[in-house]
This record gives sequence, C-alpha cells and structure tokens, in this order.
Amino acid sequence: MRSPYDILRKPRITEKGSLMAEAVPTVVFEVPLDANKSEIENAVRSVFNVDVEQVRTMIVRGKVKRRGRHIGKRSNWKKAIVTLAEGSEIDFFGSAV
Repeated sequence: MRSPYDILRKPRITEKGSLMAEAVPTVVFEVPLDANKSEIENAVRSVFNVDVEQVRTMIVRGKVKRRGRHIGKRSNWKKAIVTLAEGSEIDFFGSAV
C-alpha cells in the first residue's frame, strides 16, 4: 500500500485551476499514472482532513520537443481534479491575515 504522499505528488496551481476553484471548491493535483480515483480520494482525505465530493482524472500527453536536430518527448502525467464538499477548503499559501 502506498503512502498518501506518494499518490499526491504536487498541486498544480494554474490560472485555469484558480478560476475553477472560485466557482466550486476544487483542487488540481499531479498523481502517478497508475493511481485510481479511490486512492486519490483517500489520500486527499487523510492528508488535508477535508470531505471529497468527486474525483475526475485525465492523462496529459507529453509534448514532442526538439532542440536543433534532436527530437525528444516529455513524459505523460496524470491530472486529478478533486471537488471538495461545501465548506471544505485547502489553503496552500496560508491565510495572510
């Protein structure tokens, strides 16, 4: 069994994710390619002590990049969009009061 910290690699804080979080409390994480929705849900619950309403996942395909005549490809990665229950919130930056 994997640790919750192995499943939740890092939060993906982007402009699009911030706009989604304003309408409905959502958080976007980068997770391993073989992680499933129930593992992600349990990891978020145990690490952040919040109620999870829904987990959506997608595989982001790596881009083909070239540098001169050399061509390479970035790795594929999995994105998990976690919708939190009403009243739940994850604050990554801390509240500046």
